[in-house]
Amino acid sequence: PTLFFSRRIGLEAGELVPIVAGGRMTGKVGSFEVGAMSIQTGEEKAIGVESTNFTVLRLRRDVFRRSSIGALFAGRSASTVADGANQTLGLDASFSLFQDVYLDGYYAVTRTPGLSDDDRSYQGSFNYESDLWGVALKHLRVGENFNPEVGFLRRRGFRETVASARFSPRPTSIEAIRKFTFQADMNYLEHAKKRFLESRQGQAKFQIEFESSDLFDLTYTDSYEFLDKDFRVGGGVTIPPGKYAFRDVGVDFGLGLQRWYSGTLGVQRGTFYGGDKTTVALRGGRISLNERLSFEPTLSFNSVDLPQGSFRTDLAVTRVNYAFTPRMFLSGLVQYNSGNDSFSTNLRLRWEYQPGSELFIVYTEARDTDVFDRFSELSNRGLTVKINYLLRP
Repeated sequence: PTLFFSRRIGLEAGELVPIVAGGRMTGKVGSFEVGAMSIQTGEEKAIGVESTNFTVLRLRRDVFRRSSIGALFAGRSASTVADGANQTLGLDASFSLFQDVYLDGYYAVTRTPGLSDDDRSYQGSFNYESDLWGVALKHLRVGENFNPEVGFLRRRGFRETVASARFSPRPTSIEAIRKFTFQADMNYLEHAKKRFLESRQGQAKFQIEFESSDLFDLTYTDSYEFLDKDFRVGGGVTIPPGKYAFRDVGVDFGLGLQRWYSGTLGVQRGTFYGGDKTTVALRGGRISLNERLSFEPTLSFNSVDLPQGSFRTDLAVTRVNYAFTPRMFLSGLVQYNSGNDSFSTNLRLRWEYQPGSELFIVYTEARDTDVFDRFSELSNRGLTVKINYLLRP
């Protein structure tokens, strides 16, 4: 979970909410780094949202050589699930020990009227990262009533344990190959209180990194999912409740970033909820036409064949970047998703008019119907202007 997620402000249930006024301040007081923000949003009767104040306070202090401790408060004056305010309190710590050992964790609690039981979350992790070996362990618990309404939470009421081990030798006898990587990962997720298995994923990966910085990956994945209710996967196809085990194999080849063109082309094939799934994708694509103009395409084609039916989903995303000067650039994102026939656009202009001070102009638009329909229905549209000014003593 994320205890503070700025995109929760000005957006409710996918609908835009007007921002009346707000301010943000960051700086340093003594040995503490301090961040504070307060934003007031307006009332939106059409979707039942009342005027709300969002407040966030953050303190952080460096300790030892490469470690830190911190605290956070986030609150909104009107909860989305109860009458009254919602608040989040959190403590976190990060420790870098020796050269390659890292420890970090957090403990957080939320306060929401009517949700007083099991409203806590905590996480602890250990990482050992050397060039030859790598080991990672993480345990996360999120209570059933943990409710950070100024943050972001995918799900609640679970325990998750993650383990990873890596061996990465560098062969001296093969000139074309820089490094081999053998890696195994396990993700185990269970219900927080009833302690039954909800999902599990095991993965084995073999990677070759060439001296040209190109990458070859071969990945085998073994998954398990427990569905306690119907699950709609797309194309009008719904998977009934039950226990599902499935496996797949993926092959990827990525071109190094030193070229004017780069990206990773991948193919994945395997079983999927009692059926079959095939995916062909281009990820992390980049085409640099010159030092100012570049394109970043992403493509994904998924073909799914299930006992309940078959369908196909396509996703096409293109980002265009143009730098007018080293301090001013324009970025445009265009996305088409055949799964819900949506076409969206995001344009952002950033200008650093003086060191540390910036102006942002962001325009967003989304349409609900076919991208090739000139009269496609407008879903939402927004224009945001933000300015930061750095005060120097």
